[in-house]
Amino acid sequence: MSRFRQQALLTGCVLTALLTAAGLFVTDHGINPHLWLIVLALAFLGLLAALDPWVRRRHNAELSSDEHLDAACRALAVGLQAQWNEEVRSRGLTDPDVLDLHWVAPELDVSDEPDAPPGRSDAVVGAFERQINRRMVIIGEAGTGKSTVAMLLTCGLLDRYDGGMVPVLLPLSTWNPAVEDVRTWLTRRLYEDHPALRNTELYGSYAGDLLVEQHLVLPVLDGLDDVPAHQRADALARITKAFGNRPLVLTCRTAEFTQAAHLAGPLPGADVVELTPLDLDEVAAYLRASADSWGAARWEPVFIQLREEPDGRLADALSTPLTMWLASIVYADSEAEPTELLDRTRFPDARSISDHLCDELVSRAFGNRAFAHHAKASQVWPRDRARKWLEFLAHEMRDRGIRELAWWELRRSVGSTWLAVLGALVLGAIGGFGVGWLMAYSITPSFAPITGLVAGIGVGAAALTASHERKSKPRLGIWRSLLLVPGVLGLAAGLVFGALYGLSAGLVVGLGLAVAIALRFALSSAAELSQASSPQWTMARDRIAVWTGSLVLAVVFGSAAALVFGPGQTGMVGLGLASGLMLGFALAVLHLRWWWFTVARIWLALRGKLPWELMVFLEDSRKLGVLCRAGACYQFRHGLVQDRLAEHEVTTRSAGQVLRSPFSARATSEQ
Repeated sequence: MSRFRQQALLTGCVLTALLTAAGLFVTDHGINPHLWLIVLALAFLGLLAALDPWVRRRHNAELSSDEHLDAACRALAVGLQAQWNEEVRSRGLTDPDVLDLHWVAPELDVSDEPDAPPGRSDAVVGAFERQINRRMVIIGEAGTGKSTVAMLLTCGLLDRYDGGMVPVLLPLSTWNPAVEDVRTWLTRRLYEDHPALRNTELYGSYAGDLLVEQHLVLPVLDGLDDVPAHQRADALARITKAFGNRPLVLTCRTAEFTQAAHLAGPLPGADVVELTPLDLDEVAAYLRASADSWGAARWEPVFIQLREEPDGRLADALSTPLTMWLASIVYADSEAEPTELLDRTRFPDARSISDHLCDELVSRAFGNRAFAHHAKASQVWPRDRARKWLEFLAHEMRDRGIRELAWWELRRSVGSTWLAVLGALVLGAIGGFGVGWLMAYSITPSFAPITGLVAGIGVGAAALTASHERKSKPRLGIWRSLLLVPGVLGLAAGLVFGALYGLSAGLVVGLGLAVAIALRFALSSAAELSQASSPQWTMARDRIAVWTGSLVLAVVFGSAAALVFGPGQTGMVGLGLASGLMLGFALAVLHLRWWWFTVARIWLALRGKLPWELMVFLEDSRKLGVLCRAGACYQFRHGLVQDRLAEHEVTTRSAGQVLRSPFSARATSEQ
């Protein structure tokens, strides 16, 4: 649905629920409740008919036209531009003193094109557009800024967008070449990151598929080196075959790309450029600029060492943008002393220096009130706990071979069976208690325990079924109808309750169920592509669906209680509202990712694996520089930071097992 129709439907649903309840309490003024509810039901069905996309089913069933795809491209470009420009600003890449990254043609034979001219990051868009085929491979060592250049290129192309291919930056760590074709993966990611592509009213049917099929998406594929080594050459060959000579951007570490290119052949028609290490004068200038006068003076012994040993371990470590940025953050505090890096015993090589800086980034970011205030973090998180939480997340991500942390994927950190049982028990208890509580004050209170138990078992069984992850599929035929589905189900429920409790009760329950189904229809997906995606926005959509549906069912139950027990019994009306809220919540969250994320989050928080305010912690970690954001997902600031934290998690677990084993052996001998 378009945004206008979606807002009209939401307004109509809420207004109908309120008028249903209001009409029952003004019967003393000569209004017949039966007539009031019948007129309201007919008016609501008329609203659904006016907004029903199924009425235009022939139009919607057709494949997206050129006009549809053009509208989708422009809206997608607007959303992506807002998303990536915000991320560029948050990383400080718009600062006037930001470093320019330089590249040259690699010395290795990994391209079938003539050597690309040298270039720099602030002119990457021009370099890309001057390339005849608009195909570029960016290689370099870890931390040299490949992802940064890819992001700047994506932002630059989006800022200049005026039709044609839309640049879409995606990490290749989420692709399994053995399971999925790269175009299938690209289509799936488009639908996952931008669910409004399924909006058939605005963009027609199968818009995401056609965007990829008709080459209206410019893939910016980041991190070929994140694909497992035994699949990397095959992945490069599949990319070559899938995109032919179409525009493409690919990033990879130098050694990994060289090996893959020798096995699968170079990427046809692509300029391969290699990011060069930073000049030592640039390093010194950046570190001086990032510190105050006293802090700059503390760096002078390090600068002297860099000049004396331009090819030494310290120069090697600080010649990448990542380690240089880490050093500027770690030693910004007056208590930290950068001359410790001169200790050859403690730091014998460049790897030990980069590992130390990754470790100290967490120590610097958390537990520091001044730094948290400067970064505008919501609170000061305990340093040791923050490290433990981040290590857990890094370890889980490494086990699954991913670089993106999607909040709805947290459920994978809890066993699927255990997660289903926990969620079903809680929802069954909430729904069953709500029904049993209301029935305890009904005409037949003796049936309250049985009714509550049956309702709880029903809700729990539905939760068990809903706990399994399902792929989102477009609903065709009658399931697209906003009029028929709520009308038929509402009529069925109304007939049952009408036979038991009278006409008005049947009308209230039937109308309330129809409103709840229509609300779910309206809130099931985003309306437009132009909304920039973020973790908070995607989660907010689920939460709105939960509480809106819960409140509607609360009004329905409260109104039904008023009819069954009498409008004058305000206590029963309140009880109906409370019971309806509980049952409505249990039914509203069944198929929503937010509920299963919440179950997993609470369970992991109870075990001390994660904080209670997980999303607040993740957003603060982004502000503090440990995480960054990629659409609706979070990432660690760099793969090196994630890998280092994951190593600490493994070391901690191993140490814990070693410490526990003597006690276990002693306990066994004592038994």
